[in-house]
Amino acid sequence: MGVGLLQALASIGILVFSVCTMLTVGLSHTLRELLGPLRDSRGLMRALLANFVLVPLLAYGVVQVLPLDRSYATGVMLIGTGAGALFLVRLTAVAGGNMPLSASLTVLLMLATVLYMPLMVPRMVPDVSVRPAAIALPLLWTMILPLGAGLYVRARHPTLAQRLRPGLGKLALVALAVLIAATLVANFGGVVRIIRTGAILAPLILIPGAFGVGWVLGREYRGGHVVLGLGTGQRNIAAAMVVATQGMGNQDAEVMVVVSSLVGFAVLFPIAWLLARRSRVRVLRRAPVT
Repeated sequence: MGVGLLQALASIGILVFSVCTMLTVGLSHTLRELLGPLRDSRGLMRALLANFVLVPLLAYGVVQVLPLDRSYATGVMLIGTGAGALFLVRLTAVAGGNMPLSASLTVLLMLATVLYMPLMVPRMVPDVSVRPAAIALPLLWTMILPLGAGLYVRARHPTLAQRLRPGLGKLALVALAVLIAATLVANFGGVVRIIRTGAILAPLILIPGAFGVGWVLGREYRGGHVVLGLGTGQRNIAAAMVVATQGMGNQDAEVMVVVSSLVGFAVLFPIAWLLARRSRVRVLRRAPVT
């Protein structure tokens, strides 16, 4: 199978996954439920601090300490500065976390990323330039509009929304599997090169470190550390790829972004599963013995 076909499959996979996931979120919740967590101003500031101050500083520290090629270092910085990944919704579902909070946090961080990356990335990585519209428009079409459509159907046609949710959820899972497989195979050579040179250590430090930052700060966030931990650990790969491809056209930086996305899947989905398992064990322990 050709690389071009695999890349096309990955593009279709992320499109279908994005649209179906955000439609499902909209069909499952009301606008009031989604806006509710954003009224917690203290938690809101902690989420922004974690994602747009502490994680970029962590990324900068990683590229200073590890002997990375400049292009790989650029990819790490792009990962560190992009927040608001759509996969947070799926991770939260796996972890059994607060779904309205995860959807609210995703939208908030996405919108903040649209403003943050064009302003900060050129200062951190002088070779890069990017227009805000290049990041904002894909997020609008694939995430914000489907979310709005789902909310509208939920408000006007609740029975239809209930019927649509299961099928869209299954389709999103299939699209996610296609996305991961196609991305891995299409970039296999680049992945091997990053592993061979030891550059794989950068995302292996950054992703769990970002999760830890969110986990600690999330203890003060209404809804808890699970959502902010996963939301801070899962970076905005889509925004990072937009900047890498349109802002600089550096293939090695693009491959580092891809590898970081795969590391994120490999690290955060098991964490989400373990969190769900721990939650189930706690519930069983608290259940009265009959």
